[in-house]
Amino acid sequence: MRFRFAFLIVIALFASPAWIVRPAAAQDSSSVSQTNSSAPEKTAATRNLKVDDYFRILEVEDAHISPEGKWVCYTVTTHDLKEDKDKTRIWMISTSGGPPIPLTTETVSSEHARWSPDGKYLAFLSGRGGTKSDKENEDKKKEIWILNREGGEAQKLTETIQDVDAYAWSPSGDRIVLELQDPSINELEAAKDKDKADAKPKAHPWVIDRLHFKEDEIGYLDRRRKHLYVYELASHKTTQITSGDYDDSAPAWSPDGSSIAFVSNRSDFEDPDHNYNTDIWTVAADNSDKGKSVVHVTTHPGTEGAPAWSPDGKWIAFTIQLEAKLYQYATFRIAVAPATGGEMKVLTQQLDRNASEPRFSPDGKWIYFIADDDGTQNLMRVPAMGGEITRPIGGRRMVESYSLGKDGAAVAVIGELTHPNEIYFLPVDGGDLRRLTTTNDALMAQIRLPHVEYVHFKSKDGTNVAGYLYEPPDYTPGTRYPTILRPHGGPVWAYYAEFNFDPQLFAANGYVVLTPNPRGSSGYGQDFCKAIWADWGHKDYEDDMAMVDYAIAQGIADPDKLGVGGWSYGGISTNFIITQTTRFKAAISGAGDFLYITNWGHDLYSRDWELELGLPWENRELWEKLSPFNRVTKIKTPTLIMGGEIDWNVPIINGEQMYQSLKRLGVPTLLVVYPGEYHEFSRPSFIEDRYHRYLDWYGHYVKGEGPAISPPAKAAE
Repeated sequence: MRFRFAFLIVIALFASPAWIVRPAAAQDSSSVSQTNSSAPEKTAATRNLKVDDYFRILEVEDAHISPEGKWVCYTVTTHDLKEDKDKTRIWMISTSGGPPIPLTTETVSSEHARWSPDGKYLAFLSGRGGTKSDKENEDKKKEIWILNREGGEAQKLTETIQDVDAYAWSPSGDRIVLELQDPSINELEAAKDKDKADAKPKAHPWVIDRLHFKEDEIGYLDRRRKHLYVYELASHKTTQITSGDYDDSAPAWSPDGSSIAFVSNRSDFEDPDHNYNTDIWTVAADNSDKGKSVVHVTTHPGTEGAPAWSPDGKWIAFTIQLEAKLYQYATFRIAVAPATGGEMKVLTQQLDRNASEPRFSPDGKWIYFIADDDGTQNLMRVPAMGGEITRPIGGRRMVESYSLGKDGAAVAVIGELTHPNEIYFLPVDGGDLRRLTTTNDALMAQIRLPHVEYVHFKSKDGTNVAGYLYEPPDYTPGTRYPTILRPHGGPVWAYYAEFNFDPQLFAANGYVVLTPNPRGSSGYGQDFCKAIWADWGHKDYEDDMAMVDYAIAQGIADPDKLGVGGWSYGGISTNFIITQTTRFKAAISGAGDFLYITNWGHDLYSRDWELELGLPWENRELWEKLSPFNRVTKIKTPTLIMGGEIDWNVPIINGEQMYQSLKRLGVPTLLVVYPGEYHEFSRPSFIEDRYHRYLDWYGHYVKGEGPAISPPAKAAE
């Protein structure tokens, strides 16, 4: 996806002088009741949302139900502004409700907790050390640790040369499959000489011979690949079971523990770096030839992933894109195939919605999955051999992830328009969906939330489009408010029925906020999604502007006080929009492309560019037609440009070229580059700085209030 603050590289100054949810159609098959006795009493909200609240909101994620169905483990991430880093901690709560129990320390992050098959232990990944203090060991390589559910100290299980990227328990609990990348030269040297383990890594030249040679948050890619290994708990022996010049991922054990399904691009018809042809494969768990003997389960020339076994071991469910040439624009569907290979059957052909995370029910009758639908994500299920699709968890909410117990009960991480993610429990008997956690209740009870509506409107050509419209907490009907259009990232993505901090913050500061899902968005069908194929900034621009016109026609938006801005494809959309119209008083372009040819061979998307626009020396006219740079003289809007110094998703060179162009043309502009940041920011202080700059820029140019640029002291607060 082309799409979080310390001192900044500020390149220059400018050149010239909630929420109360409106009624929505109920879609879910389960009502929600809150039975947690630890929930705080409801108090009257006393204030609007502030920038600082971003660091008070706790991120609840990755919930998994224990095998006997009595407990749920999950993670809570804190954005620690004081230490300027995120910290993730593992918690546990009973499915009957009650107070949550912390399982790991606050000082060193732990994540990816998974129950042992007998439910007695929790394994997790952490960079914690052994004898030194937590602080001294917090940046160690990630290993698997194991913790007795009933208490006691965590024990390190693995001793690998490199980080453990992912893992999965065997059905009997005697083995664990590991996903490991081939070790680097420095890691191999440190393994040979323990005295060098804490030494500063030695610099080595990058030797590159791959077509796909760069990734964000990694940088240059070499021939080190990810492979699967089996770790035996009794003997502590680790055996490599896949090999070759391929990346192997998403391991899943067969029910009898004899085989492991995985995902790999092993294209024999062209260089795997030139396509997205991942298939499902299986390998024997006791394989002794490093995976030279593997079974090719799926052979469709597209993207298959997320393998899940049926309880009887005869079938594997997976996600699939049927139209490979559309890559990101093609709908992900759920399919099944014989575990030994053979003809597959697509189960969600008629749904036409992106589907993910397929899992068989314990009795094998159903396949559950998450579907992206109409600005929501719901938990759905389909009969294992096809049939009517139903929604165990539906409605205008956001199911982020889920887990199934052995009895068929489910837990899910669910976000709502009025509340950040919490853990919910759905009984096997089809009873009410119950909220188990109240992680953010005390904070949210203090805050007056904006009104939000999911609205529908028609675009220029009559296409029906939808989006979320936010109104300030003190909104008065009949009053027009300064308004911010916020195009989303992607382009294949959407705004959902979840607690979205950015529009919440803008609304709390007196703005109407428009978050449309224009053509190109997911959740509205493949034709809607692919409508912008090789035509960025045409139909999606018309759809975005249609929401602005809708808000003005409703008497909500002030047409003389409009702002626009977004991140990633939202930044790309912003760059395009301000070349087409001068309606906006201010723009903020975050991590957006500008002169497309600049990105060829520089960002991580070379194969994507070629698939969609063609090779630049063969189809240069289209590349130039779509680039906002070639209409830069049309830009009159004061524009704040931002990005990460080492973003290889949308490299900062785009922002630099845009800044230099606007500076030369005399358009008010500012470029802010955040050191050491990738496409998505990680340093809390930089995230704080970015929010303050958002508010100052819009406040000055849209509202006519205050300076456009934060004083240095404010930016560093």
